[in-house]
Amino acid sequence: MENQTLNENVLLLEGLKVPSQNTIPTFIILLIIYVFAVVANVTLVSLIFSNRSLRQPMYLLLCNMSINDIFGCTIVTPHALRDILIPPSQRYINYIDCVAQAFCVHVYASATHTVLMIMAFDRYNAICNPLRYATIMTNRMVIWLSVWAWATALVMVSILLGLTIRLSRCRRYISSPYCDNASLFNLSCESVFINQIYGLSYTVVLLGSSIGSVVITYLKIAVVCLRSKNKSLNSKALQTCTTHLAVFFLLMVSAFLIVIMHRFPTLADHRKVASMIGELALPALNVIIYGLQIKEIRERIMAVFQRKRAVKF
Repeated sequence: MENQTLNENVLLLEGLKVPSQNTIPTFIILLIIYVFAVVANVTLVSLIFSNRSLRQPMYLLLCNMSINDIFGCTIVTPHALRDILIPPSQRYINYIDCVAQAFCVHVYASATHTVLMIMAFDRYNAICNPLRYATIMTNRMVIWLSVWAWATALVMVSILLGLTIRLSRCRRYISSPYCDNASLFNLSCESVFINQIYGLSYTVVLLGSSIGSVVITYLKIAVVCLRSKNKSLNSKALQTCTTHLAVFFLLMVSAFLIVIMHRFPTLADHRKVASMIGELALPALNVIIYGLQIKEIRERIMAVFQRKRAVKF
């Protein structure tokens, strides 16, 4: 009876297919990227909260992004690193843990889009309504928008996973580097038509609203910049908008690659690599893009390093 219970509640996770001779180098590379992503994002958040001059809406929203990035890479990477070092036949994961991981993975992805939408709204008001910016983007508004971003992600993902966990299971094998909704409902032999419809609707609504809001926002910003002869305004708009658009572009490329590859089983191994890049490399790239491009952040980082150097000498 205990063996039967174990078989029903313990799944086998395929993980990344890494040749034995590349196991250690792959482990080290992923570990370095993970440590860098976590340390850099924690540093960025600490820097913003420790400096009153940086406690502005744009930087507080950037904290949302950094916290979400830390959350996103941490829910996947440690487990993936462990699986690299053990044989594929021993990569077990409890069903409840798998559901929890899938929930966190989708919350991370959804919150990334909703936070970027809010950041686009912030940039729009800063550039198109500079005189009213302080009255629109108050601390209360930033808190309300942040709550909306996370609450929307939690509600949408709760429905997504709720439709999946109601299904019975007839399989135990997950052909993915980590658990997600598609992997979980594929464990069932029941009809998953409702899951597929909601999953597709969820993806369309999330990506559609994300793309739509960013495109509309930046078209309006472009119109204001073209009409304005203020070089200072245009330079500031170009600087802040470039970083946001770079992060958004990387996110959309990763998202579309994963969605498209899900439709082609022959690209399963490529999808796994793209999935890991989305969960691990993007948080590392995001903090580099913002840390190097935003002048105030860059100056604060340089000041910290110069202070440490002065203490040593």
